[in-house]
Amino acid sequence: MPGHLRVQRPSPTTVSFTVSNASPRSNSPAKILFGIQILMRALLFCCVIIAFTARTRNLFFLQGNNMAQWQAIWSSPVGAHVCHLVDRYNPWVITVVSVLVIYCVFKRGYTEESLFVIRGFGIQTSTSSSTYLSSAATRFIPTTQIQDIVIHEAFKGFEVRFYLAVIVEGEPDVLVVFPHLLPKREILEEVWRGSRRCLYDAKS
Repeated sequence: MPGHLRVQRPSPTTVSFTVSNASPRSNSPAKILFGIQILMRALLFCCVIIAFTARTRNLFFLQGNNMAQWQAIWSSPVGAHVCHLVDRYNPWVITVVSVLVIYCVFKRGYTEESLFVIRGFGIQTSTSSSTYLSSAATRFIPTTQIQDIVIHEAFKGFEVRFYLAVIVEGEPDVLVVFPHLLPKREILEEVWRGSRRCLYDAKS
């Protein structure tokens, strides 16, 4: 899905540009679908925890003071069915499948990149991680090291792509903004004008 731009201006000297390829949730059906996806992820995660607990019940949970409680759980109709189901498979198979399911549960499924501009301080770029378990990759560049913000063009296969770049003092390579999404030229021009206006125009 092509990236779409979201602009936020907390103050006249601060602006945030965020490009994301996530599906917009501006209407009720989209919000309902998003809620169903969250519910399905939660159910899958609970199923993995239950299956892993049932498969390792003889190693951990039947030792200690709460042995009778766990025996009652596994002796119930639902518990006995779960135990019978997981005991049919090799522990390594269950482990591999559990890891894959957990990865899918916490996989973000979209990419979000942002450019945060503060006049007098500098800019910060950010790229979201592939999962919800890790934080975004960020970098801050002070204003004193920013030589210019430009739009370049390059070849990607047989296609000409435009990209926004920051020329940093003392670095041989430019810093590409939105490197993974590479949004359209119209979005890049809006971000270029807005970021330069925030950085250098005292009347904006």
